[in-house]
Amino acid sequence: MQNVLIVGAGSGGTTILNLFLKLKSMNVKAIVDKDEQAPGLQIAREHGICTGTDWKAFLRSDIHIVFDVTGDDTVFSNIMENIPPNTLLIPGSVANVIVSLLKENGKSMQRIQNEIERQRLIFNSVDEGMIGIGPEGNIDFINESACRMLEVSDNEAIGKLITDVIPQSKLVRVLESGTIELNEELILPNGTKVVTSRYPLASKDNTIIGAFAVFKDVTEVTKLAEEITGLKQVKTMLEAIIQSSDDAISVVDENGIGVLVNRAYTRMTGLTQDEIIGKPATVDINEGESIHMKVLETKQPVRGVNMKIGEDNRDVIVNVAPIIVNNQLKGSVGVIHDITEIRKLMKELDWAKEIIRQLEATYTFADIHGNSADIHLSIEQAKLAAKSDIAVLLRGEAGTGKELFANAIHSASERKSGKFIRVNCGAIDSSLMEKELFGEGEVTGDRIGLLKEAINGTLFLDEVTALTKPVQIRLFDYINGGRNAQLESQRHDHAHVRIIAATSKNLERAIHEGSFNEELYYALNRLSIHIPPLRSRKSDIMEIVNHLLVKLNQEFGMNVEALSAAAKERLRQHDWPGNVRELENVLSRAMIYMKPNSVIIDEEDIKRSLQTIGTNSEDNVLPEKSSLTSIMDDYEKSILEKALEEHDGNKSLTANRLGISLRSLYYKMEKHKLI
Repeated sequence: MQNVLIVGAGSGGTTILNLFLKLKSMNVKAIVDKDEQAPGLQIAREHGICTGTDWKAFLRSDIHIVFDVTGDDTVFSNIMENIPPNTLLIPGSVANVIVSLLKENGKSMQRIQNEIERQRLIFNSVDEGMIGIGPEGNIDFINESACRMLEVSDNEAIGKLITDVIPQSKLVRVLESGTIELNEELILPNGTKVVTSRYPLASKDNTIIGAFAVFKDVTEVTKLAEEITGLKQVKTMLEAIIQSSDDAISVVDENGIGVLVNRAYTRMTGLTQDEIIGKPATVDINEGESIHMKVLETKQPVRGVNMKIGEDNRDVIVNVAPIIVNNQLKGSVGVIHDITEIRKLMKELDWAKEIIRQLEATYTFADIHGNSADIHLSIEQAKLAAKSDIAVLLRGEAGTGKELFANAIHSASERKSGKFIRVNCGAIDSSLMEKELFGEGEVTGDRIGLLKEAINGTLFLDEVTALTKPVQIRLFDYINGGRNAQLESQRHDHAHVRIIAATSKNLERAIHEGSFNEELYYALNRLSIHIPPLRSRKSDIMEIVNHLLVKLNQEFGMNVEALSAAAKERLRQHDWPGNVRELENVLSRAMIYMKPNSVIIDEEDIKRSLQTIGTNSEDNVLPEKSSLTSIMDDYEKSILEKALEEHDGNKSLTANRLGISLRSLYYKMEKHKLI
């Protein structure tokens, strides 16, 4: 036995001490360190080993080996000068190598123990019973579920012949034949009915070295099935359901490596099991991030994600949830629904809805949102206007919803079956406006004007102040003549059209300046409705936002649920010079800026959207066009084209740049015919 003196009781000295305590050939006589609280000294005292702060007191002739693990060269030199002739001094460099090897060995052992523990947990956590035999037919492993079903302990079972524990077992037959046997019924000695599958175990050189069985207790299921309709019928029905399902299932381990897929999954992706099992979770994704990896990272389920997978770029909705065993993440499971046909039908439906919306007035008073006193008064006035045929003048700033009010008045009137025709007076060349309204060639009927086309319907004149003076005078004559015809008699063949006019300008100032006909003003102003700006009814903002989210989710193919508290407050602080139109623009742009897979609009999204739009004055309101939707579409398309160009067509980089998910980018590209 070798007597040892350890100089240094820190990490290195403690490691050597712990090793020598396990070795009978090494006797640690003493361990010293200047620090009396060093961990090695504490352990030595617990084992009755001498400790101290000065090595000289312990350096005697009976010491065979001295380990210097102080890391101080001066200590080594002093020991070297005083060491007895027959004593071996292990310097710090050699001691450190030994310490490093010991630590690495400890880590390796720990990793092995962790892996063994992990496999044991998996083995014992499954509900199915598992039992295995060696080449002589003796049981060499059994899990807790099998012990429970067989009503034996593992100590009682391991080492016994399989036929002594399960007399009816066919495992020995599988051991001899090397053939897999699947889904066979078996009655255990205690009467428990199970369904079992048996598998041979082969070495690398294909030598059969054992066999194992997996079985599940189906006693209660079998009893219930037999009472209802019989086991075979239920089995056939269940198999048919599973095989006819289009839902695909994918399972990965905690490292994102594929461990299981069903046949629907391989059929959907076009990949074989060999191409998925053992491969990273991203193997079936053309572009974008893996939802499996996101779930493994956050340990939270992710649902309702739109993606494109497989060789055919199929549209799917993915739901992925983590697999937690004993509070430990073991992997994740995903269920994938193919919605390619549904998406196609939805696009066709959206297109049909857009056509219908263009052909008829679809807005009603239910589409006007808000509970403030100002908007309530405007709605009540508009409802009164819907009960009569007199001309109506809608007044309000740009973006307040004058066209929406005009639509609602028409839809609630007796003229709702007639046409609703909108004329943007500022968008039509002044030289053509008279022909557009009144037509030309009245004798020959060469051109029918909008006033005649809207017979028994409603003509909405938006921004009526843009009409030239001659057109204003002729329009007044038309309105005045139509009213006299109704009052005097019905024998006059005069086209009866409901006129609703709107303006964001100051009509009284226009009359004073001579740019607007005073008689037309009084003819249109028989019922004047003021639509309040959004800044005067900020209490209505969130109700309007909730309505717009439904609309924009449908348009963008997204699933935004709500706004954060900070985002709501940011909206309330803004003055909204562009009114509801600006609010819709801000929301749509915020949705573009959102992080992928996010369902909550945050304050930063709103802030960036407000900075981008920069509505500081009325001059910044988007230019007039046929509709707000078309203006937004054009602007969105230009942004997409520029972003794709900047990233050389790389869709993943483009989606990241715009702050949207890859599936949203694909939707928008298809919408604007960019792919």
